Amino acid sequence: MTKTTTAQGPVLGTRALNRATLDRQLLLRRAPMSAQTAVEHLVGLQAQEVKPPYYALAARLDGFTTEELAGLLERREALRIVTMRSTIHMHTADDSLSLRPLVQPARDREINYFRKGLVGVDLDRLAALARDLVEEAPRTMKQLREALSAEWPDADPQSLAVAARCKLPLVQITPRGVWGRSAQVCLTTAEHWLDRPAEPAASADATVLRYLAAFGPASVKDFQTWCGLTRMRPAFERLRPQLVTFRDENGVELFDLPDAPRPDPTTPAPPRFLPEFDNLLLSHADRTRVIPPANKGRTWQVNTVYCPFLVDGFLAGVWRIIDDALVIEPFGDLTKARRAEVLEEGAYMLNVMHPESSYDIRFGKVLP
Repeated sequence: MTKTTTAQGPVLGTRALNRATLDRQLLLRRAPMSAQTAVEHLVGLQAQEVKPPYYALAARLDGFTTEELAGLLERREALRIVTMRSTIHMHTADDSLSLRPLVQPARDREINYFRKGLVGVDLDRLAALARDLVEEAPRTMKQLREALSAEWPDADPQSLAVAARCKLPLVQITPRGVWGRSAQVCLTTAEHWLDRPAEPAASADATVLRYLAAFGPASVKDFQTWCGLTRMRPAFERLRPQLVTFRDENGVELFDLPDAPRPDPTTPAPPRFLPEFDNLLLSHADRTRVIPPANKGRTWQVNTVYCPFLVDGFLAGVWRIIDDALVIEPFGDLTKARRAEVLEEGAYMLNVMHPESSYDIRFGKVLP
């Protein structure tokens, strides 16, 4: 785990950081925990699209079924809502009500990018009107744009809708997000959907501790990259007496929970198939703990993002289900043993996610 010791503390190499992060992300071994517990532990799942949260948990949980996660949404025990990095995440109901107000300053800053389309718009009045609209009946973004444009005909309709999304904790209601069902995005507020009042924002200090439990060891910039907030160093300084510190190989200070797992760098890491936008690949300022420099940027092209897979804990290629086949494209040569492990993991993933279907599994071309 430790390479050298300096006056600033032990230095953690890339593999040490990789194994620590994989362990906390439930990717060293599948965890025997419920979907709800996992969503809470991971502080939410990236959920711009419907399927990624399901694939994310299939890679992490022992005994996971798509019905389990879908049931959380249908019972309103989990929600799809814009939180970290202005992207849709699936959170537990409790986290939806406390994490969204925590990141509200970032959503307020986001509105500044649309100011040209909001000239003459009273944002407080817009928020009140939008709340009335979506709580009267769930609205699509198109319906919301049209209703707000009737009030402010000279404003840009898209900017009006974005401002409403930034000002309000808008939830994508079911059946959107439920596995095996399709529906357009319809929105209401989290409070209305849950029939619960708004809660105070989660404290920055408590959220730092949760982040470290799921993504640590990590720097201040790592945390800020994950949540989209700025000026978070004071929270780390307040917590410093109860944390331990390390340095990465570039000398960046890393914070961690004293009792958090930091496995030996030689700990085996099995292959894992992850969805596009998995938080493992997006939640650090320095992503080399998971993404080798040679593979940086290789999971996306233009406006298309591809699903990654890990080998030995690191990004090693992309995959896609095309018609009746799981096609796997490694970024480099894999040994015969590694290829066999990847094929075995692919078969496992398909059995969990598509138990009633039959797919071929092959190595081939995914990227154009």
